[in-house]
Amino acid sequence: MHIHEDAEVSVVRHLSVDDPPSLHLGADEVPFVDLGEGNMLKVLQVFRLENVWITENIFQRGFESPKHVHTGNVWGHTTSGAWKYKESDFVNRAGSFLYEPAGAAHTLRILEDDTHVRWHIHGANLNLDDNGVVTSIITGESRLAYYFELCELQGFGRPPVLIH
Repeated sequence: MHIHEDAEVSVVRHLSVDDPPSLHLGADEVPFVDLGEGNMLKVLQVFRLENVWITENIFQRGFESPKHVHTGNVWGHTTSGAWKYKESDFVNRAGSFLYEPAGAAHTLRILEDDTHVRWHIHGANLNLDDNGVVTSIITGESRLAYYFELCELQGFGRPPVLIH
């Protein structure tokens, strides 16, 4: 046996002994909560120690976020509608995939009703004022707490968000 084959057999044995379970959320198990004016939020998963959070939004035309910067990388996948960053020329439409490197400041602007985006966020979201001063900080943990609060207020109870 070659050294690589020994390593592969060892890995296969290890994986087959300690199979971690796959986790699944059905489409209706975790609700969208209303943020106002038809804008919606769903928190799917939060890794507390790593400050990684996966969310979905449905936005309505005219929504604009505060200018902000992320302390980690962000991935966004658009499944319907259209949006852009005020500071950029490109438009994200259904099927678009976006990678944002950590430290890129931008302002989200929604161009069409029912714009649906799933976000995979690493690190914190730092909201900025016009002078670039941080006015608030959103982490995976704080977004989860806000989501649970809205779920309770809107009669959903506490949904089974995947929390690690």
